[in-house]
Amino acid sequence: MGKQPKSAISPTRAEDYPEWYQQAIKASDMAERSPVRGCMVIKPWGYALWENIVQAMDAMFKETGVKNAYFPLFIPLSFMQKEADHVEGFAKECAVVTHHRLEKDASGALVPAGRLTEPLVVRPTSETIIADAFSKWISSYRDLPILLNQWGNVVRWEMRTRIFLRTSEFLWQEGHTAHATQAEALERTHLMLDIYARLAEEVLAMPVIKGAKTAAERFPGAVDTLCIESMMQDCKALQAGTSHFLGQNFARASQIKFQTADEQEEYAWTTSWGASTRLIGGVIMTHGDDDGVIMPPRAASAHVVLLPIFKKEDERQAVMAYTDGLARELRSRAYYGRHLVVEVDPREIGGARGWEWIKKGIPLRVEIGAREIKENTVFLGRRDKPHTERSALKREAFVAEIAGILDDIQNTLFARAAAFRKDHTVEIADKGDFYDFFTPRNLEKPEIHGGFAISGWCGSAACEARIKEELTVTIRCIPFEPTGRQEACIGCGKPGTCVVFAKAY
Repeated sequence: MGKQPKSAISPTRAEDYPEWYQQAIKASDMAERSPVRGCMVIKPWGYALWENIVQAMDAMFKETGVKNAYFPLFIPLSFMQKEADHVEGFAKECAVVTHHRLEKDASGALVPAGRLTEPLVVRPTSETIIADAFSKWISSYRDLPILLNQWGNVVRWEMRTRIFLRTSEFLWQEGHTAHATQAEALERTHLMLDIYARLAEEVLAMPVIKGAKTAAERFPGAVDTLCIESMMQDCKALQAGTSHFLGQNFARASQIKFQTADEQEEYAWTTSWGASTRLIGGVIMTHGDDDGVIMPPRAASAHVVLLPIFKKEDERQAVMAYTDGLARELRSRAYYGRHLVVEVDPREIGGARGWEWIKKGIPLRVEIGAREIKENTVFLGRRDKPHTERSALKREAFVAEIAGILDDIQNTLFARAAAFRKDHTVEIADKGDFYDFFTPRNLEKPEIHGGFAISGWCGSAACEARIKEELTVTIRCIPFEPTGRQEACIGCGKPGTCVVFAKAY
């Protein structure tokens, strides 16, 4: 047997995918666990990625007339109780504030004091408090539509947490709109889902399937929930964004009424939609390899790192002058709506320096030494290629072509992810084959399974629940675009419609 190629992350994805994910985050210095149970500290390298996602998403929202606002972190308990399905759906995840100060007891220990008249829920989502505001702001059809978005954080007291994917507190955006007609609200619901799909595919290089959730998987209180689903490298699905048509449910609960043009009183039609820092987890699991994270250039925390190399001390000044000049030249150029972000790393730590940047997932690594100065070149490594594959390129050509190189990396990552999903998506009509597809091949690694199954579903909640209980497999969505032939229900054999089944995060 030949020598196994060196990799930066241990274990590898094939050896232990969940642990690989945790180690990839640690090695990239993106985030770490907090002393607060289930919470995370997002470090600068990870937060820069989130900022770029926010910038891209915010611009897309504003193109459609959405404006940003901010609402309180605390929601009166009585507000949560207004919409029955909503409170039932979130009750087990709510963190509740019951006191407003601390006092010392007889032993000198600090204890809660000053019990609140009404407990406050730390927002798990803001439909109820925003609906209350809408009820005050809206009185006439002339006040509609209202198109708002909020950037902030929410708390959902998760029992099993994983950095970026599922934490007790996470960052997100939540959009909320109110409309005069059902048709207008439905149009907005689909429009925002299209924006999430565009962000995932064009910025994050994550192919997605757009569709509707089943009644069992809908957002609590929604009439309909639309979603985008992406496949990770362990063949599980990640719900990367959702858009909810709330109908008039929250309007009735909060009395959001308006007078129509013909002076009739009606309830408004509302929507909500959201995406969160779980998108960062999606980027890691979609593109990462056994050397660590791979960042898609359009969202990357930085685009290129310059690595000056000094074999002799008397080379330092010339190499740094060349490096700094190249950095200034690159920073003056734009890529995908922002200036190129260039890191310069002059540390003298040998090969460990290059490995650090590989693990961080920066798209381009450029080595500069005496030879590059003499030949007016750069020595270039691309993160989408093996770390041993590097090449020399004339400096002027590199500067002129860097945007094209970055786009080539972006397109390569998308194509890889799309090919992976295609290779692990199967149409299945036979129930036995379906159960085999989702049964672990290796009992020591129960998380490993087939991928996405395109199969029929009769619409019965009983069939859906039975499959979920027996296989921990859910209907990820009822896709908008045909993904296969209509089949008999995989659960009962009755006539059905094609849906996407998968295990999911």
